[in-house]
Amino acid sequence: MAFIAYSKNGSTPFQKLLGHNRSVMGFWNDLGGELEKDGHLTAELKEQVRRTLAQENGCEYCKAKGKPDERYHDEKIAVSVGFAQAFLASKGHTSPSIVNILKDYFSEEEISELFAFVCFTTASQYFGALMQLEG
Repeated sequence: MAFIAYSKNGSTPFQKLLGHNRSVMGFWNDLGGELEKDGHLTAELKEQVRRTLAQENGCEYCKAKGKPDERYHDEKIAVSVGFAQAFLASKGHTSPSIVNILKDYFSEEEISELFAFVCFTTASQYFGALMQLEG
């Protein structure tokens, strides 16, 4: 049971909790949709990062969408998941030496997109955890 009642706005349980503030829900959905799609990084890469973050960020609803794959056939996915794990372990205070590894694999545009995705996804998962949203 979620911490507060669902609103009538939104199509998912997450959206119905944000839907108490329709404007926020709309902008949140728009940004989430933009970040989740193929951009400088693939949607597949970002989904593996999302799944990795979900395992530690406390949102049962997010965890229920699946664990990350255990094998990666793409080097960029492996590096991104490793970065997400380091981000989680350091609580956002990731060592510059870890962050610098990204420059060997990603362009500046890709790094910017990855960081924005990690931060937005973490905020979404924290919201779900605070709201006690279940899977």
